[in-house]
Amino acid sequence: MSRYARQMVLPEIGDEGQARLANARVLVVGAGGLGCPALSYLAGAGVGSIRIVDADVVEKSNLHRQPLYAMTDIGRPKAEAARRALSAYNPEIEILADVRRLEPANAASLCKNADIVIDAADSFAVTYTLSDHCLASGQAFVSASVLGFAGYAGGFCGGRAPSVRAVFPDLPQSAANCATAGVSGPAVGILGSLQAQMALSCLLGLEPSPLGRMISLDLRQFTTSSFSFRNAPEPEDGFGFVSVEDIADSDFVVDLRGVEEAPDVVTTGACRSTVDDVEALAGQARGLRTVLCCRSGLRAWNAGLRLQQAGGTDICLIALG
Repeated sequence: MSRYARQMVLPEIGDEGQARLANARVLVVGAGGLGCPALSYLAGAGVGSIRIVDADVVEKSNLHRQPLYAMTDIGRPKAEAARRALSAYNPEIEILADVRRLEPANAASLCKNADIVIDAADSFAVTYTLSDHCLASGQAFVSASVLGFAGYAGGFCGGRAPSVRAVFPDLPQSAANCATAGVSGPAVGILGSLQAQMALSCLLGLEPSPLGRMISLDLRQFTTSSFSFRNAPEPEDGFGFVSVEDIADSDFVVDLRGVEEAPDVVTTGACRSTVDDVEALAGQARGLRTVLCCRSGLRAWNAGLRLQQAGGTDICLIALG
């Protein structure tokens, strides 16, 4: 046990806590800037089984903020490259790699048996899909997001805290991403490390629990804040995410991607529109389940709000990636 001696001396861990970590199963969705530090510290702490879900491959532009990877990993699936690195780092634990996207259709099967779910994908669709599942299943859920020098990490669900929707019931009209707005490597490193600590605290049963708490930081101004949202009410409505295979013949499907972005619509019979023009389809959608599709889910969310204002009631979203 010399590997874990420096943490086992902590009264909050000891022999009993280390045994709990050894028997724990954690799902980490995303092996990028947030996932790399989260995975490293979970593996280092001796979490017995870690499943990594990520469909992307390592790119050179990732390396400044994803220190699990080397130049020789470029072009390899991140999940597999992370599994190799972590297994070399700690061969005493089980590391499983799933090279696929997290979607509504596979969320339940991937989350099954996990003691805690970590969202390190930094994707609206993934966050809300996982949060919805964990709220229903009672699984603890740790999510984080970062852009530029700032971001947050929070603990949700787990039978004792509200979901992400309770804190963020609405998405912004538009949003940048790391490719367009940039991101600081140390910022994602700190927030990913916070996710790991929140997960370990949950697994160890430490009090106060991180569930129902959020920590935000701004490394440009060197400020931090923390607040509790344990009493935040769950919203009465909200758009759920579904997968392409969930589309039924009776659905009214709207593809919000342009022809240049996607030469073919998501499914036969789908119509094209933009967020600004979607209200003109309210008559056609009346009485049918409306499925709104775009790349990230953000345009679909905002189009859903417009349709809702025009009288639409049965609306769901697809993020096609």
